[in-house]
Amino acid sequence: MGAPLLDIDNLSIAFTQGGAKRTVVSELSLRIDAGETLALVGESGSGKSVTALSVLRLLPSPPVSYPTGNIHFCGESLLHAGESTLRGVRGNRIAMIFQEPMVSLNPLHTLEKQLGEVLSLHRGMRKEAARGEIIACLDRVGIRNPLRRLADFPHQLSGGERQRVMIAMALLTRPELLIADEPTTALDVSVQAQILQLLRELRRELNMGLLFITHNLTIVRKLADRVAVMQNGRCVEQNAAAGLFAQPQHPYTVKLLNSEPAGEPVPLPPDSPVLLAVDNLEVAFPIRKGLLRRVTGENSVVRNISFTLRRGETLGLVGESGSGKSTTGLALLRLIASRGSITFDGEALQGRSRRQMLPLRHRIQVVFQDPNSSLNPRLNVLQIIEEGLRVHQPALSSTQREEQVVQTMEEVGLDPQTRWRYPAEFSGGQRQRIAIARALILRPQLIVLDEPTSSLDRTVQAQILALLKSLQQKYRLAYLFISHDLQVVRALCHQVIVLRQGEVVEQGECQRVFDAPAQEYTRQLITLS
Repeated sequence: MGAPLLDIDNLSIAFTQGGAKRTVVSELSLRIDAGETLALVGESGSGKSVTALSVLRLLPSPPVSYPTGNIHFCGESLLHAGESTLRGVRGNRIAMIFQEPMVSLNPLHTLEKQLGEVLSLHRGMRKEAARGEIIACLDRVGIRNPLRRLADFPHQLSGGERQRVMIAMALLTRPELLIADEPTTALDVSVQAQILQLLRELRRELNMGLLFITHNLTIVRKLADRVAVMQNGRCVEQNAAAGLFAQPQHPYTVKLLNSEPAGEPVPLPPDSPVLLAVDNLEVAFPIRKGLLRRVTGENSVVRNISFTLRRGETLGLVGESGSGKSTTGLALLRLIASRGSITFDGEALQGRSRRQMLPLRHRIQVVFQDPNSSLNPRLNVLQIIEEGLRVHQPALSSTQREEQVVQTMEEVGLDPQTRWRYPAEFSGGQRQRIAIARALILRPQLIVLDEPTSSLDRTVQAQILALLKSLQQKYRLAYLFISHDLQVVRALCHQVIVLRQGEVVEQGECQRVFDAPAQEYTRQLITLS
């Protein structure tokens, strides 16, 4: 065999904190040839993202060190390369799609400026020439009306749209090696299929190597040539994709393959009263033009949504990225303005001021899609989770609050001993569990769950689903469950609404919609999942 494109040889990665050294990756060996896709799978915190970041030397040194091993790219050591060499490799010969797009995109710059900067720095293209290539690339990754979106800022995009922009940014440089860290996490199945096809085409066109980090085994089966399975910083199994799925050798690999979402929703008592009633909900954002930014019209993003949600019931909201799912959730929480009727436990929410909404906040909680943006980086986990208790239960002592935090962390599968750490010290999946714990600690009646399991591996996802079901059964919690993972929706939800471009395509009892979808768009989503 010839020299590999990327060769990771016996690599160990350690973090030094408070004088103590902790090894997070141990003696890892991987190789990727040109035109080959290697999938790196495993639980959150198993060392996948740390390995990817180490290839480009993006981790600070100190506290990060490499006790053993080396990383070679096209025969050249990256661990011992100087900064000038690394600058020539980063983003040019090796591109990376990061796990959390909101952190990676500059909130102060438009899409055109950020994408144009990539072409200017790495391919020397002028603004006029770059615009056409930017529009074409945004179109290839599934951004609708790309010309109109060039002036948008990241906060104006949905989570899935931001992820697609990150993918476009990485592909613009036409790299020799692409490192994709959970690139399809926030994408619905239709766009996911489009992105996977795009990656296949570019791999053939450019003879590009691909290191694909994911917890979605369905994608691995469709895309990967080989698979490496990591557990607790070690590679426990490595094989061709077909062989690994047909005959997994390691018990942990077997566990991963058996962790697909399954089961039925929690039984709903027939006499459950209505907790939330929504009638003809509409959300529109103003269009401002001119020097004085006067309102000249409005952009309607959600139209004519109506449903009822009973105590102990789960409603699934599914559809493409940008279809209005998260916007609907924010409108129900009264975090953005909307029209129509919203009634919670017999009380009308529309027209209430921020102060009037405060007594209801502990009864309606939310888990946001991007935990890194919703967790305060200056607070440790104890302070983050107990924050709601400080506001809504001020009579509790600090000891009582801490006891509840410890209990809730255990419920969501977090080690209570880590409660003194900060969000940056956790993996993406662990941060999502912190966000779930923060919502659960107040024991609300309704929780809006915006893609709560999208960044979790399948084993932890199964634990979270079991937790949500047990809490629902114990406390008769109602959930509005926003997701693009139809397997998860089927396992958790009693009823489902399918959205497309802000309008309801199909609505009804979950089992009926999945077994006999009435609309072609719903059938397409189910087929692709």
